[in-house]
Amino acid sequence: MLNAEVAKRRDDAISRGVGMMTQIYADRALNSEIWDIEGNRYIDFAAGIAVVNTGHCHPKVMAAVAHQMTRFTHTCHQVMPYENYIRLAERLNDKVPGDFKKKTIFVTTGAEACENAIKIARIATGRDAVIAFGGSFHGRTFMGMALTGKVEPYKKGFGSMMPGVFHVPFPMEVHGVSAKDAMAGIEKLFKADLDPARVAAIIFEPVQGEGGFYPASTELVKAIRALCDQHGIVMIADEVQTGFARTGNLFAMQMHGVAADLTTMAKGLAGGLPLAAVTGRADLMDAAHPGGLGGTYAGNPLGIAAANAVLDVIEEEDLCARANELGSRLKQRLEGIRATTPEIVDIRGPGFMVAVEFANPGTKEPDAGFTGRVRLEALKRGLLLLTCGVYGNVVRFLAPITIPDAHFAEAMDILEEAIAAARQG
Repeated sequence: MLNAEVAKRRDDAISRGVGMMTQIYADRALNSEIWDIEGNRYIDFAAGIAVVNTGHCHPKVMAAVAHQMTRFTHTCHQVMPYENYIRLAERLNDKVPGDFKKKTIFVTTGAEACENAIKIARIATGRDAVIAFGGSFHGRTFMGMALTGKVEPYKKGFGSMMPGVFHVPFPMEVHGVSAKDAMAGIEKLFKADLDPARVAAIIFEPVQGEGGFYPASTELVKAIRALCDQHGIVMIADEVQTGFARTGNLFAMQMHGVAADLTTMAKGLAGGLPLAAVTGRADLMDAAHPGGLGGTYAGNPLGIAAANAVLDVIEEEDLCARANELGSRLKQRLEGIRATTPEIVDIRGPGFMVAVEFANPGTKEPDAGFTGRVRLEALKRGLLLLTCGVYGNVVRFLAPITIPDAHFAEAMDILEEAIAAARQG
């Protein structure tokens, strides 16, 4: 088979609403490498958008799934429960930041986790309004879209969003928006449009994902916590992309010494299998009536088995320390490239959740065109990169944290070549 042949079939069979970054079709993958159906090899700096933090086909994860497949693949936990679901919940209750009793629910996707967190906050507080941030991404379902702070491509053409959702600016220091500006936005919202006594939750990403990998400062996180405490608002940390060692901690909120009331997670939780969770204060998590939360596939046994193995791998291989080491090396290399690349205006991100932002050296305007050329030049040379950002001018680096040193070094050489080629136009 050829990629071009499959691409034609794809156009015939799949809705154009499912976006495609490449027309290269995967055949197999191992750790940080992917081979397509033509036998071409790529170094994976996407990790399925921060999903396979433990690498493609990690042997311990694969063994756990294989063992579970010999037992059963589905019963629906609400019908016939299983012990490893409870064991994983116990482990997350212990590991999610917060010195208070916690409980957990499992669902299937990050969007579901965010939606369920809003449901929990609403029923626990008896309130309906939610505050989210510009540039945020919380999913493509209707509540997910409403929470997401970016119109195109997520909201465009889909009509009215869910009511009761309000957006305020998120800090982007490189664009002149500070943590004080963000908090001032909330105060203005309270003065002009929204009674704080109506607000059920404030939801935010400790590092924005699709929005451009802008990290929330400790100043911002502490200010949100204080505001929530003042007004009885539930604080929700969306750790779908930041979780599971990506930022150099198991959860990004550990950097700030602040605990959210509810934490959403997915992506890296199950090493490539669909699984998501909400973990939070037991009193909030117990507010819903039996049957109000859950789903047919929620906490699928294969995903649960994989997630228990993922937590083992992160601990046994010290992937938090590895993320910090790789992120430091990546930033050092990017700083070296920056010396001869005036298009680079910012290098940022904790752990191995690093991004580089590009702008036109003359106009200082965000340069999505240049960013796209970097991605394509890297792809030509066998390196898979992702772009992001409100302006489309950010390259984000999300390689598996288990990437071997030799593959990392190879990727850095390709990246430097790709940026140089993009500069030549």
